Amino acid sequence: MKKIPLRRCVATMTQAPKKELLRIVKTPEGEVKIDLSGKANGRGAYLLKSYEALEVARKKGSLARALECEIPGRLFDEIKDYLDGIQ
Repeated sequence: MKKIPLRRCVATMTQAPKKELLRIVKTPEGEVKIDLSGKANGRGAYLLKSYEALEVARKKGSLARALECEIPGRLFDEIKDYLDGIQ
């Protein structure tokens, strides 16, 4: 039986399989972006693929705290567009 990797959402603090989460990464160059491959270099944080988790991360600043940097507003728009596309 293969072990399913679990990760914790920085907004809701719930554990979920890695496939159910969206990885946001701060690259060594300081750029913050969505990591669809899950393997990009840099500091990563996970968000549940839901609008509720996105709003919690925006309001409480949990994504900024996890990545230790300012999160540009356009990134939240990109995440919302991604969620629109998968639902």
